[in-house]
Order: sequence, then structure tokens, then C-alpha cells
Amino acid sequence: MDHMDNEATQGLQLRGQFTRRQLVGAGLAIPAIGVVMAACGDDKADTTTTEAAVGGETTVAGDTTVAPDSTGAAPAGGTIRVASTKPSSPLDPIAMIDLGTYNVISQSFEYLTGPEGAGIGPMLATEWTANADSTEWTFTLREGVKWHDGSDFTSADVVATMARIASAGDALGGSLPTEDDPDAPPPEGDAGPTQRLVEGSVTAPDALSVVFTLDSPNASLPYLVSIFNPNAAITPESYVAGSTLDATPAGTGPWILDSYDPNTGIKWKRNDAWWGGAIPLGSVDMQFFSDLAAQVTAMSGGSVDAIQQFSVVGGDALLSDDSFNVVEVEAATHRQIWFGFDEGQFTDKRVRQAFALGIDREELVTTLFDGKASLANDHVIFDLYTFFDPDAVDQRVRDTDAAKALLADAGFADGIKATLNAVDLQEIPQLAELLQLQLADAGFDLTLNVESDSTFYGTQWCVTYPCAGSAELGIVDYGHRPTPDVYLLKAFKSGGDWNSSQYANDDLDAAILEYQSSGEDDVRRVACGKIQSIMWEEVPAAIAYRYNSLAGFSKTFTGVEFTALGHMLFQKAAQA
Repeated sequence: MDHMDNEATQGLQLRGQFTRRQLVGAGLAIPAIGVVMAACGDDKADTTTTEAAVGGETTVAGDTTVAPDSTGAAPAGGTIRVASTKPSSPLDPIAMIDLGTYNVISQSFEYLTGPEGAGIGPMLATEWTANADSTEWTFTLREGVKWHDGSDFTSADVVATMARIASAGDALGGSLPTEDDPDAPPPEGDAGPTQRLVEGSVTAPDALSVVFTLDSPNASLPYLVSIFNPNAAITPESYVAGSTLDATPAGTGPWILDSYDPNTGIKWKRNDAWWGGAIPLGSVDMQFFSDLAAQVTAMSGGSVDAIQQFSVVGGDALLSDDSFNVVEVEAATHRQIWFGFDEGQFTDKRVRQAFALGIDREELVTTLFDGKASLANDHVIFDLYTFFDPDAVDQRVRDTDAAKALLADAGFADGIKATLNAVDLQEIPQLAELLQLQLADAGFDLTLNVESDSTFYGTQWCVTYPCAGSAELGIVDYGHRPTPDVYLLKAFKSGGDWNSSQYANDDLDAAILEYQSSGEDDVRRVACGKIQSIMWEEVPAAIAYRYNSLAGFSKTFTGVEFTALGHMLFQKAAQA
């Protein structure tokens, strides 16, 4: 919320019904960035909890202030070595689908809006305003920003990026107006026609202004062009569909690509022309890991200085390491257990409800997170969003007798045999094992298939996009978002790019539109109550918990920041 106090000094002229001040101040988001505030180590260490005005909470440890030297300036130069999840997709800002790639892309490329305290703040855009019904948004761009090759960043780059997102991506979750592209090659197989951005829907009145004209009201647009919607990274006008960072290095961000090996890691050098000012460190050495245990071992052994994310299961040694700063951020990070709606054994909602009733959520939170998580209720309007409706539905609790009765009513009196597919990421393999045990008592005989992220995405989950070809049952990871828009638009709206269940519900689509149409909490809460009720009844995915994001770094460094989604930010980092 600090930026609200600084708006006058920065000369921002915020007009219209939905200004940046109103969107953040109204409590549309929860804390989005974690920093270390007090020393951490054993049980005697002091910790600081920072409560945000919007109701979220950030639990952190250590000191992020850059340590001054004897002259009062931050120590210059040096390299920070980082343990990061290995990218499982090409370094294509539009097509990337995994946390490892998100983290890489965000070092060079930036977004119109970035993380700030309780939600989002200026990045490549310094202000944004909407008309009375939020169907038109105007973004004012930052002056003096340069691409890494020295050329000027302008509104033409933003317009070109949005055109690529409309044709080769998901059109910001379907928020951008699109139409069939008559010049595109005929679609293959069952794919729909190639789309293009409707002419005039994203325009550049001048070099530092961009206007979005939407088909329907959308008070959430500033979040959909933020770092929390990773595929919205702004790329040069010269980029085309399929352009990748490694093949065509570019960016406006603090770090310039130096070298890249898709198997071992990537190295960055400081961008001395970055618009954000002087960067203390000289370089970043980002090392890739395929599993959590190896990352924790590297961190504990001193071969890296920071770790992107870790979980309580497998990462407990770091929580008591006196040489390690733990960053914990309350987050909406969760796992979705999807069910195939198009064919198979889960097309009947009674089967899906039975599965949800067989889950012991309390045991999952206790066993997997040692309490650093909260119960979820099979929808994505989590209790930390200010527009969550606590009275919409009852918390679902385990009831194996009711589950078996539902299975019998659906024609499965002898139970169901199915394969539960899961990605080998953080606690998910252990989650799959616990679900296998818990669901056995409810009539589900589950065989586990746990795959690396290099094969899981594109084989078990979303073979093609918009999502199609997924297995009938599986567990997929979803990182934190300050608002639920990405979850709703991509995973549950009809035709969503990540809709692995193939779920389509006109009532839910209407409730999502109602939610997006207003920036007022009271109006959004009514719409979200409808969303909660529909998802709870239909169970397009079982969602048992949301959990706190854990990351950290060595006490030999200061100023390292993390978003709850998993981005690592080094522009303020320095050697202690």
C-alpha cells in the first residue's frame, strides 16, 4: 500500500471510475510479494508478521535492506547463485506453462504492472484508468525505458504483444476481443480457427499511451496484464509467434541474458541502463534442478545462495537453518484434482462429489504442511480474498459413507478403479499417496502415475491448447494469484486455455462476467458467492487446501525478494 502515499509526489493523474488507487485500496488483492524482515533460525529467533490492509498476511524473516558499506553505498558487484526449477517448456513468453519458465522470463522481460505490497503497482505502466463501466482502459507507459539493444520501448511494443497474445495465446483469458483470422492456414484436426485481435481493440494514441477497448466490463484488467499472469510479458514489436528469449534475446528488465543451457542453467549480467536505477549485484547464476530434494541439498550445502520455492515436506531442514533466511507468504497457491467431463467415469457429478467427500483435508494440511496451509472447499474463491462469501456453502468434510452412497446412486456400487496422474513437483507425489489411501475408504481404487514435469504437461495435462486431451483424473499445480481471475478464466470458464476438465457451465460463465464487471467488493462478493456455490455443487475440480509460499536465501545476501507465484527478484539484492 506504500505507493498510495507516494502518488502525489510521483504526479500520477488517476481518473475514471476504476483507478489504480481504487483497485488496490478497495482490497481486490492479497499480499503478492514476500521479503525478509527479521532474523530467522531456531525456535528462539524473532519473526515479524506484516499484515496488509486488505486482510492478507505475510510471515517473513530476515532483513531485505541492502547492507551499506563504510561509504553508505551498497556493496557493488558479485554473483548470486540460485536454485530454480528447470523450465519444462520453451522460453516463449506467450506459450510458457510452468514455474521454471516464468522465473526465467521475468528476469529480462517486464509487465505493464508488477508486484507491490498488497497487490500490483507500476512497472512498464505508471498509471491506468478506466471509463465508467470498465470497458475501456488507458495505460500510461513509463518514459525513457530502453530495450536491451538500446532501442526505445514504446506503445507499439505493447500493441504488438497483445496481438500475439490474441492469436497465439489465450487473449488474456478471453478478455481481449478476437475474431477468426481469414489469412491463417486451415486448422488441423479438431482445432478451432486461428484467432486475431479485433482491429481497434488495443490502440496506441501516442508513443506512451495504450488504450484497451473491451467487449464487456472488466475491472480486473490491470491484474491480467501483470506479472501474476505470466504470459502477458511485454516483448518487442519485432517478436513473432514462437519467438523465444534464448533465440532472440531481448527485454527491458534488470538482467540481460548472458548464456543459456536448457539442461543446466542460465546466467545473467546486470543491465546498467535499467530504468529502475543502479543494481548492486553484477550477475545472477540460475542453476536448474528437476526435484526439490536436490535444490534443498544444494542450498544446505552452500553451493547456491537462494532457492526459488520449497515445501515443508522435504524442505524442513531449511526451516531450522541458522544461516538461511526463510520467506513465507500467505498465498492462494493450491492443487487442482481435475475430473474429465467429456468422457469416462467422472461425467456424473455424484461421482465427483463422492471423491471430494472422501478427502480428509485436515490430515493433508497437517501431514504435508505442518499447519502452514488452510482448508479449501473445492472452489477458487479462497478465504483470503476480501470478496470471499463465508456463507455461500458449507465447508465440505470427509464422509466416506455418504461418498459410497453417491457412488452407488451413480451406478458404481462396487466402487471405481482409476489412474490418478500427478506431476513430480514439491509435495504433489506425497499428496497423491495420501489421496490413494484416503479414497480407498470411499470406494475409489486408485493407481498412481507420477511423472516429471517434462512429460506430464502435454501428455497427461493439456495435450493441445485450448486445453484438450487430458487424462480423466489428475493433480496439477496452480501458483498464487492476487485475484482469482486467472484461475476462473483459464481453468474453469468454458473453453479456457487450461480447462483440463473440459468443464462448461453457462451459469458459471455468467457469474464470472458479473464478478469482473465491478471493482466494488460488495458487488464482487455476491458474484463470488454464486461462483462458490456452482463449483462446490458441480466439482469440476477437487481443491483440498491452499498453502503458504516458502522460499529463502543465504544470510550472506540481503534484498532478495520473491513473489508468492515463485518469481525471484534480484534488482535490490546485494552481498551482506
